[in-house]
Amino acid sequence: MASQTCAACDYPLDDNRISVKLGGKTVEVCCEECAQKLKEAQISVTA
Repeated sequence: MASQTCAACDYPLDDNRISVKLGGKTVEVCCEECAQKLKEAQISVTA
């Protein structure tokens, strides 16, 4: 079962959740801002 909180900020997820694929794994975030933060963090880790 998927996590019920945002992967970036631990905010409870609702129907507006966004799925983001990072390193072959899909995580769910609460908003586009958190999705962007995770994408940027992934880029800095792999760069």
